[in-house]
Amino acid sequence: MKHAILKKYWGYDGFRPMQEEIIDSVLAGHDTLGLLPTGGGKSITFQVPALILPGLTLVVTPLISLMKDQVDNLADRGVRAVMFHSGLTRREKELAMTRCRLGKAKIAYLSPERLQNKEFLAELRNLKVSLLVVDEAHCISQWGYDFRPSYLRIAPLRDIIGRDVPVLALTASATPEVRDDIMRSLGFDAPRVFARSFSRSNLSYIVRHADFKETQLLRVLGGTQGCSIVYVRSRRRTRELAELLQREEISAEAYHAGLSPEEKEERQNRWKTDRVRVMVATNAFGMGIDKPDVRVVVHFDLPSSLEEYYQEAGRGGRDGLPSFAVAITGRQDKGVLTRRVADAFPDKGYIAHVYEMACNFLDIAVGEGYGHVYEFDLEKFCRTFSLHPVPTESALRLLTRAGYLEYIAETTSQSRLMVVMDKDDLYSLDLDPTTDEVFQGVLRRYTGLFADYVPVSELTLARDLTLSTQTVYEALLYLTRLHAIHYIPRRTTPYIYMTTSREEPRHLVIPTEVYERQRERMERRIEAVKRFAFDQTVCRTSTLLRYFGEEPECDCGTCDVCRAARRSSIPQSAPDISASILYHARRPGGAEVTDIIANLTPTFGRDAIVAAIRTLADQTTLILEGTRVVVR
Repeated sequence: MKHAILKKYWGYDGFRPMQEEIIDSVLAGHDTLGLLPTGGGKSITFQVPALILPGLTLVVTPLISLMKDQVDNLADRGVRAVMFHSGLTRREKELAMTRCRLGKAKIAYLSPERLQNKEFLAELRNLKVSLLVVDEAHCISQWGYDFRPSYLRIAPLRDIIGRDVPVLALTASATPEVRDDIMRSLGFDAPRVFARSFSRSNLSYIVRHADFKETQLLRVLGGTQGCSIVYVRSRRRTRELAELLQREEISAEAYHAGLSPEEKEERQNRWKTDRVRVMVATNAFGMGIDKPDVRVVVHFDLPSSLEEYYQEAGRGGRDGLPSFAVAITGRQDKGVLTRRVADAFPDKGYIAHVYEMACNFLDIAVGEGYGHVYEFDLEKFCRTFSLHPVPTESALRLLTRAGYLEYIAETTSQSRLMVVMDKDDLYSLDLDPTTDEVFQGVLRRYTGLFADYVPVSELTLARDLTLSTQTVYEALLYLTRLHAIHYIPRRTTPYIYMTTSREEPRHLVIPTEVYERQRERMERRIEAVKRFAFDQTVCRTSTLLRYFGEEPECDCGTCDVCRAARRSSIPQSAPDISASILYHARRPGGAEVTDIIANLTPTFGRDAIVAAIRTLADQTTLILEGTRVVVR
């Protein structure tokens, strides 16, 4: 049956490695931990059992945007799925629960904060649940790099749905201590663990040290072909680098969380269809991105953990063909990594101040707020109280970990619409021509509007109707005022979910486990990144595998360290060095000295190259023109 379902809904003839073993374990009723690398096909391991098992499959996932994408993708395949999160209206939640109650949904995606809602939990008691799935399961571990306190509410859920319901925990990156913590936290009974090797034989890990990162980036992209991703740490830098690449006639787009859903979709589609070669992105361009032929993943800025690095680098070469994960480092990067610890863990007095100001900003009185959701404009908040955004956002995340609130930074919820007027009454509406055109456009383009909320795109409607998006927006609002439709414009700001009533700042307690211990763990993760990026003596792949608790059988032979070691075993003579330098210097306009050193250092060594340049200059074979050299 599982193979028939795989073929019917996904069109695949067979499973990827480890998928079938995990599915068989789940169907046999075992608590199961699946560790599949990025691109390993985690979703299939619970979606196929969900269609075989008789009841409902609950999937706890931390990202609302990913949840939405999954529900939409399943709908396209004819699989019935719903979702529950705080960004939905009460009506949307009621409709989704009704579908679960009537057996009209096989999979229900939940954000973890929903597990604190007593009404929701009471509804779950009356549902037949056959499987509980915990996606991104490392979030439940306080040892993990992305711990979320809301995940701790999953374990008590087992008592509500029944201890006989098996649990499937899935993650792409977890150290041995995190794996053990996941199984302990979820109360696994006789667990089955399935783990694919973290080794990617087709992916070469390369680190390039450069004084001018932009020059090195151009060299990397110029020396490779095919689709690429460049990861950076700020929205501003996505724009700057994309513009730089465009000036160099390399097609590129910027991608970050601040874009509208329409902009994200449009840019992602251009990249997926190879109309754009390079996506310059923050980590917002991450989960759910599954393009098999990414040849190069460049980290222009280093991430704060090897888990993040491995997941992002792992988006390269999913088709099994040779690909490169390139990290570009500079002189300042060690200091930048160290400062991130201070940014992530501001002073406790500052955290209490942010809490007090946030409650004032949201007009929450002491003893009030519990269970309420508030839109929260971080930029406006920081501007109002003269706060720096980076430590302020860190303070909100620490308050989340401490259990005082749930700060949800996602801004990607799409506009939604439902027709609430009876079909017979629609004919009696007296609409102006423009509003009528918009309404007719909605009815023609979207289906299911009379039964449920349907995602809509104002931009797409505007293009179809040759109207402005503002005109479409105003027409939909007018139809809402007439009670013909219920239109929910897209959410453009993050929000805060109050998990407790407001406390006096003096009563605020940030536990040692949340602050001091987590700070120590972050420091260790930062040091692991430094070792990976700056140690020139140990195979990069071996460093990664040991970090994830896997002992490599041998060095990879393909990373920059292994290549340099192989080259250094071949004696190099002075004429070889001189010939290589002259080759670069003969290009039109010559070559930058720093570029020559960066290119040739892995082969000859920096000191030998500098000495050879001086000798050639003394012999007047080369001419120094500022920072460039040209052949005489």
